[in-house]
Amino acid sequence: MEIKVFSLFPEMFTGPLGSSLLGKAREKGILSVEVINFRDYSTNKHKAVDDYPFGGGAGMVLQPEPIVSALRDKLDLNDAEQEIILLSPQGKVFDQEAARQLSQKKKLAFVCGHYEGFDERIRSFVTQEYSIGDYVLTGGELPAMVMIDSICRLVPGVIKEQESYEEDSFYQGLLEYPHYTRPQNFEGMEVPEILLSGHHENIRRWRRKESLRRTLLRRPDLLQKYEHDKESLKMLAEIEAELAETE
Repeated sequence: MEIKVFSLFPEMFTGPLGSSLLGKAREKGILSVEVINFRDYSTNKHKAVDDYPFGGGAGMVLQPEPIVSALRDKLDLNDAEQEIILLSPQGKVFDQEAARQLSQKKKLAFVCGHYEGFDERIRSFVTQEYSIGDYVLTGGELPAMVMIDSICRLVPGVIKEQESYEEDSFYQGLLEYPHYTRPQNFEGMEVPEILLSGHHENIRRWRRKESLRRTLLRRPDLLQKYEHDKESLKMLAEIEAELAETE
């Protein structure tokens, strides 16, 4: 996958994109990442990329020329396979399904806004617009890092074991089940006996039921979108009965 990031602060990406799984994937050639400072495309003698908004108002607005010039220089804007993503609080909320869809793309570009906002005409040069939540950050750099991490871990070869992410929270529409490792007893807290049984089917059922239980208790909204089968419906009924007994 080829990734290009357009930002005023390229140094922010050095650590996150060069470490852990993403760093290893870049070393292997699975990912190609370039961070472009669109200030380099300013024609202003002071290299300014923002100006006061027409009509007045607080703050400064990013001008279209530097960003669009950078996009035209680094991307083929006529390439149908090229996704250009604008990070904005007004975009649709990024989720696991969006990560899955974008992980199948070959070319991704991220445009990181800053200051009070950006000239509306920049939107004419992007293909998608995303937000990572209903809150405001100082710029699009952190959202871009979050999206890149979430997307790239789904790219074949980045994570060795496919099961490692297929059982993640949200991948199947539920929160992930609890995990345990050594020691078996930690300060009086025991690992559930069933996980020590070696009975794979019982372990599978326990994990799925605990995944449903955790989702019901912490994110019941996810259950409304989850495609239930007979087993999950039966387990949910059991969980609700168990919870009723403890009230």
